[in-house]
Amino acid sequence: MTITARQTKLLHVAKRQIGLDDETYRLALVKIAGVTTSKDLTQEGFTAVMGVFEYCGFRPFEASGKSYGKRKGFATPAQVELIRTLWMEIHRGRALDEDALNGWLLKFHKVSSLRFLTEGAAPKVITGLKAWKSRAK
Repeated sequence: MTITARQTKLLHVAKRQIGLDDETYRLALVKIAGVTTSKDLTQEGFTAVMGVFEYCGFRPFEASGKSYGKRKGFATPAQVELIRTLWMEIHRGRALDEDALNGWLLKFHKVSSLRFLTEGAAPKVITGLKAWKSRAK
């Protein structure tokens, strides 16, 4: 099975972050995974290549969303991060899907995005997510 488009993007981010030119990148693919292009990589090959890239200094970014800062009358940055963390825990640690979270917020709390979540509504959202998490166990 070949790798996903998201994994391909991650490879190219890693390539750029550790400063590989195209020729060196392709040579690494050949030496590590036996392929000449990322489109031919298997999951095992992807894991091997990423392991080498991490050894060379690649550090993936944390899966956190945008920070909206402190704004009077709106949810604090700590509340926003807690909501994102709870959302990821409920979804078994998968990458943050901001669109799905925003859809849930709209359906159950009548707010289209975390950036519009008010100071008074944030504790209700957190309580709802904690209850969902306890039921999901």
